[in-house]
Amino acid sequence: MAKKITKKLKLQIAAGKATPAPPIGPALGQAGINIGDFVNKFNTATKDKIGDVLPVVITVYEDRSYDFILKTPPTASMILKALGQEKGSGKPNTKKIGSITKAQVKEIAEKKLVDMNANDIAGAMKMVEGAARSMGVEVK
Repeated sequence: MAKKITKKLKLQIAAGKATPAPPIGPALGQAGINIGDFVNKFNTATKDKIGDVLPVVITVYEDRSYDFILKTPPTASMILKALGQEKGSGKPNTKKIGSITKAQVKEIAEKKLVDMNANDIAGAMKMVEGAARSMGVEVK
């Protein structure tokens, strides 16, 4: 018999750096998850991706057991990493923060494709280009 799901949590946590401190601890505590156990499992599962912020979907069951699925880093943070920038432009239409090549766009789109609702790599590339434009990044 399948276990009954009581809650689904969506968090964004820096890879390998989950701690019981807020905002993670309270969110897990309210769901009845053993916080220390989750922190250890998450950090072990993500230690090869340190430097990225990873969205994680945690499914909590009635008996307080849980499992989690790691997603790919947000498109915006992948674009900033490719540029070596901290954050996007506050005025994307007038103030540009840099540019990325079509090859970099394709690379990000290939990594993100599993989590995007695009049918093919061309569609995924258009989505990445749109995200880049909204951050003040030119695509060359």
